[in-house]
Amino acid sequence: MRGPIAVRGPLAPGGVPIARSRAERFDEYVLDAVEELERRFATELDGVEFAVEDVPDPRRDHGLVDIPLGAVLASSERDEPARIVLYRRPIELRAVGTSELSELVHDVVVEQVADLLGLGPADVDPDYGEE
Repeated sequence: MRGPIAVRGPLAPGGVPIARSRAERFDEYVLDAVEELERRFATELDGVEFAVEDVPDPRRDHGLVDIPLGAVLASSERDEPARIVLYRRPIELRAVGTSELSELVHDVVVEQVADLLGLGPADVDPDYGEE
């Protein structure tokens, strides 16, 4: 977008949605998906941390040929909680438009929660994969 409305300033102050960065909008999509699942799985997700990283750590062996969209990091012996991480850039590169991005973020969160809980994605969210 070009013009004065696309630039932060008096016409688009920080609290106005157009002034949000891509990363901030992505974080909102993650929060929306997590809040929905936490209502259904409050006990199971108690203490689980959710995080967003730009890209996967290349030093970590993901055991996959493709770049992962998310990961589950199991809790460790040092009392660290389980952690679900979404990788923003790989997800953004696979989505066309904001509605598709929102749906893809939701699906990745569902997949990672399902992996953590040992369930199928459709068991975590009956609407999984629907457009």
